Amino acid sequence: MAAPISDAVVVDVLRRVDRLATPLAERLGRPPELPQAERDRWWADRVTRVAAVVSAAPRFAGKVADLLPLQNTVGTAVQSIVVLGVAGEHDVTDPAERVSLLARVLLDRDLSPATVGPLLTRTRGTYRGEAFGAPGERRGVLGPVRTVWRVARLLARIDDVLDSRPKGKLRHRALSNIPVVGVAGGYAAEREGLRKAAAEAAAVLAGRVTPRS
Repeated sequence: MAAPISDAVVVDVLRRVDRLATPLAERLGRPPELPQAERDRWWADRVTRVAAVVSAAPRFAGKVADLLPLQNTVGTAVQSIVVLGVAGEHDVTDPAERVSLLARVLLDRDLSPATVGPLLTRTRGTYRGEAFGAPGERRGVLGPVRTVWRVARLLARIDDVLDSRPKGKLRHRALSNIPVVGVAGGYAAEREGLRKAAAEAAAVLAGRVTPRS
């Protein structure tokens, strides 16, 4: 049995997710004239219509998608963009707060900003190899799809804890196990999961407790 994934590894992965996904969230084009009360709802509804297509795409493989890290990593990557978009609506700019929010919503892991802060300064050689393996490739100009793919690759390093991410209805997840036609179920499940992620992020930032269902 593999050792539990440490807080240091989780934070190292999520800080890189934040650096990659936040610029994309900022470019998604939420209408600037929306009042504050409707901005969280925009992330929970409008943007998920497109984002759910990307996160449901692995369902072309049906049940096989569950045997690979692809479904969880791609789904969580898209959810991270939505969570960071909501964080932006609440003017959350501190990296420790954003990473804490990602851990709370996506991993159901209670890492306070005070706990995250010291872990953001990585000591070379301590857990970089555990989190990412060999040094990665050079960065280039990233489009949205490539950004999602890079985030998914990062999240694959902590795949064991991604089952805690917000999920859609059980009946939609059951339908998604069927190859090809499972995309419809996967889309419905991922869209619901994205809406839950956005709603939970808004609730955490507003100081409310949102129970998982």
